[in-house]
Amino acid sequence: MSSSSATPRRGQKARAAVTKPPMRDALVAAAFRLFLERGYEQTTVDDIVALAGVGRRSFFRYFPSKEDVVFPDHERCLADMTAFLAAGDDTDEPVRRVCDAARLVLGMYAENPTFSVQRYRLTKKVPGLRAYELSVVWRYERALAHYLRGRFAGRRDGTLQADVIAAAVVAAHNNALRSWLRSDGQDDASLTVDHALGYVQSAFGAPSAPALPERPEDVVVVVSRRGAPLWRVVQEIESTLGRD
Repeated sequence: MSSSSATPRRGQKARAAVTKPPMRDALVAAAFRLFLERGYEQTTVDDIVALAGVGRRSFFRYFPSKEDVVFPDHERCLADMTAFLAAGDDTDEPVRRVCDAARLVLGMYAENPTFSVQRYRLTKKVPGLRAYELSVVWRYERALAHYLRGRFAGRRDGTLQADVIAAAVVAAHNNALRSWLRSDGQDDASLTVDHALGYVQSAFGAPSAPALPERPEDVVVVVSRRGAPLWRVVQEIESTLGRD
């Protein structure tokens, strides 16, 4: 076989690069394959990089620890949430804004239901991962509270209100999210979360302006003598309506 035939052509290299998953995704996939086969505690970083076909440096370039590979998208989602809140203005109803921010987290989970369900099951089994997850949840809550404190500045008990509402948003979101995960991602995640966040909105949000009642149609009663000509009746009606 000639050397030229043994060397992949440029187009073949391009196709291989396209089909090969990014290194970060490859590490996550390798990690969860091993977690499911061997268990989380029995899997080491060396095991993960060996299966992914990369070195330890590559792993730690993307993930500071083995725990971080279980929650690969939370940093991005937290950054997106912070940017979303910062992009608001004073015309936004504050509670509605933080509820909408919480929906960004739902979107992250819903992007890959299979992975989200696997992570949920794994986290339930490993106390250390549960503690790590709680620390991540607290960072979301802190971001929501920071936004609300700014919006409620100057209010009496503004800080208290901000912290309570942020905690309520996170609790409602997580309650709905766990319900969706327990269904193996089969239920309508958006519908479930919307219902939970709607409860928070109704409890803490500004009430919507009541709809203005429809203006009743004018009713004109004209008393005219029997036998009066039609033009006289019309004239009396116009006079009652104030028309010239």
